Amino acid sequence: MAVWMLTQMKRWGYVKGDVNYRQIAEQVFLLTDAKKHMKSLDQKVPDGAYPKFKIMGREFDPAKADAYAKSFAIGRAA
Repeated sequence: MAVWMLTQMKRWGYVKGDVNYRQIAEQVFLLTDAKKHMKSLDQKVPDGAYPKFKIMGREFDPAKADAYAKSFAIGRAA
Protein backbone atom coordinates (compact mmCIF):
# COMPACT_ATOMS: atom_id res chain seq x y z
CA MET A 1 0.00 0.00 0.00
CA ALA A 2 2.93 2.32 0.69
CA VAL A 3 4.08 2.02 -2.93
CA TRP A 4 0.56 2.86 -4.15
CA MET A 5 0.44 5.96 -1.92
CA LEU A 6 3.75 7.09 -3.40
CA THR A 7 2.39 6.68 -6.95
CA GLN A 8 -0.42 9.05 -6.04
CA MET A 9 2.03 11.54 -4.56
CA LYS A 10 4.00 11.45 -7.82
CA ARG A 11 0.83 11.67 -9.91
CA TRP A 12 -0.22 14.86 -8.14
CA GLY A 13 3.22 16.47 -8.18
CA TYR A 14 4.23 16.05 -4.53
CA VAL A 15 7.16 13.81 -5.52
CA LYS A 16 9.40 14.82 -8.42
CA GLY A 17 11.91 12.95 -10.56
CA ASP A 18 12.74 9.26 -10.49
CA VAL A 19 11.41 7.43 -7.47
CA ASN A 20 12.70 4.23 -5.89
CA TYR A 21 9.27 3.28 -4.59
CA ARG A 22 10.34 0.18 -2.68
CA GLN A 23 13.27 1.84 -0.95
CA ILE A 24 11.15 4.76 0.27
CA ALA A 25 8.27 2.49 1.31
CA GLU A 26 10.58 0.23 3.32
CA GLN A 27 12.33 3.15 5.04
CA VAL A 28 9.16 5.03 5.91
CA PHE A 29 6.67 2.26 6.63
CA LEU A 30 9.07 -0.18 8.30
CA LEU A 31 7.64 -3.41 6.93
CA THR A 32 9.23 -5.59 9.61
CA ASP A 33 7.54 -3.54 12.35
CA ALA A 34 4.21 -3.72 10.54
CA LYS A 35 4.46 -7.52 10.32
CA LYS A 36 5.35 -7.73 14.01
CA HIS A 37 2.32 -5.64 14.98
CA MET A 38 0.02 -7.61 12.69
CA LYS A 39 1.12 -10.83 14.39
CA SER A 40 0.55 -9.31 17.82
CA LEU A 41 -3.02 -8.46 16.76
CA ASP A 42 -3.57 -11.99 15.41
CA GLN A 43 -3.85 -10.64 11.88
CA LYS A 44 -2.79 -12.66 8.84
CA VAL A 45 0.62 -11.48 7.68
CA PRO A 46 0.89 -11.48 3.88
CA ASP A 47 3.38 -13.91 2.35
CA GLY A 48 4.98 -11.29 0.12
CA ALA A 49 5.64 -7.67 0.79
CA TYR A 50 4.44 -6.42 -2.59
CA PRO A 51 1.21 -8.14 -3.72
CA LYS A 52 -0.94 -6.94 -6.61
CA PHE A 53 -4.35 -5.61 -5.56
CA LYS A 54 -7.32 -3.71 -6.96
CA ILE A 55 -8.13 -0.14 -6.07
CA MET A 56 -11.38 1.29 -7.41
CA GLY A 57 -11.53 -1.44 -10.06
CA ARG A 58 -8.00 -0.90 -11.35
CA GLU A 59 -5.21 -3.41 -10.73
CA PHE A 60 -2.11 -2.07 -9.03
CA ASP A 61 1.17 -3.95 -9.54
CA PRO A 62 3.93 -2.58 -7.26
CA ALA A 63 6.54 -3.85 -9.75
CA LYS A 64 5.10 -1.40 -12.31
CA ALA A 65 4.45 1.53 -9.99
CA ASP A 66 5.73 4.29 -12.28
CA ALA A 67 3.68 3.03 -15.24
CA TYR A 68 0.62 2.97 -12.98
CA ALA A 69 1.17 6.57 -11.88
CA LYS A 70 1.47 7.68 -15.51
CA SER A 71 -1.58 5.69 -16.68
CA PHE A 72 -4.19 8.16 -15.44
CA ALA A 73 -5.75 10.66 -17.79
CA ILE A 74 -5.72 13.30 -15.08
CA GLY A 75 -3.02 14.45 -12.72
CA ARG A 76 -1.47 17.65 -11.56
CA ALA A 77 -1.66 20.41 -14.15
CA ALA A 78 1.75 21.33 -15.53
